[in-house]
Amino acid sequence: MKIVDKYLIKQFLITFVFALITFLAIFIVIDIMEHIDEFIDFEVPFIIILKYYLVFLPQMIRYMTPISVLLAALFVTGKLSDLNEVTALKASGMSLYRYMLPFIATTILISIFSIYFGGYISPAANKIKVNIERNYMNWGTFTSGNNIFFQDTRTRIVSISAYNVSTEEANIISIQDFNPKNITKMVKRIDAKRMKYDSLSTKWTLIDGVNRNFTNSTERLQKFEKMEISNLHFAPKDIIKKQIKNEEMTLSELHQVATEELAAGNDPTRVNIEYHSRIAFAFASIITVLFGLPLSTNKRKGGLALQFGINLLITFTYLVFMSISQAFGKNGVMSPILTGWFANIVFLLAALINIARTPK
Repeated sequence: MKIVDKYLIKQFLITFVFALITFLAIFIVIDIMEHIDEFIDFEVPFIIILKYYLVFLPQMIRYMTPISVLLAALFVTGKLSDLNEVTALKASGMSLYRYMLPFIATTILISIFSIYFGGYISPAANKIKVNIERNYMNWGTFTSGNNIFFQDTRTRIVSISAYNVSTEEANIISIQDFNPKNITKMVKRIDAKRMKYDSLSTKWTLIDGVNRNFTNSTERLQKFEKMEISNLHFAPKDIIKKQIKNEEMTLSELHQVATEELAAGNDPTRVNIEYHSRIAFAFASIITVLFGLPLSTNKRKGGLALQFGINLLITFTYLVFMSISQAFGKNGVMSPILTGWFANIVFLLAALINIARTPK
């Protein structure tokens, strides 16, 4: 049995790598064809385009891994089934569960690595990718923004409800300062209806607001009509650029942002959903394998192509289901943890039912 396990794992990994490279090549060609006009219009240098797709690879690998794992499992099993090797293994006493074991064990290792890959390597590459998009193609560049939230210093968080770049004016502003020794303890908070930038003095002026200082259990409140503030570390052009997309943040950064938003009195639901969804998506490969292997161990009319088509449909249904559950989660219907894992739980149960109904 060990010889069979080694053979299955070897063939599975070789086919997985080949499928992943194939999917990546197809995706890159399609994306280049889609954006070639923009590359030409913005006169993006060839070396920058090359760098763009190099740093785009980790994100593509993250999304293509579940489908590549599925194709590898189906191809290896389908090939053995066509050669009646699966029938021979069953005749020798190997059950469906035992046959699936090397595939599942290998997929679990791939999923564990995918957590680190999607949680740290992919976001680091995405930061470079987004920077290229903004600097060379004007993608992600806005003239105004809503619900802007960023960290100005290690102990300061700034939130802006609406900002207009042309007038350099912000509306509904909140500036929260925290204790350097205890980042969860707020020591100062300034709330204002408007904030305007003076390009001559390079300072911000807060209009019609309240300044609160917290000392232990006491609070000192001071209202103001205008207050000039000189220790903010951003200019108007930096506000939109400070908006870091979720795809640019590592798992640690997502967790930190969620903690800071909660400490500042803001709703961290969307960040928490991204955090749990990214971990859950890493295990999508296991779900696809659990669905695919039982269907491919028995010969069916249409062969491997039909089996792959069915399982590909299941995979995309899983992805759509995950997107729908995230929409419900963002609306507050489900908790962030349940939102992130809901698709996995539902499809895992369906896969287990499918395995139980498959002839052993």
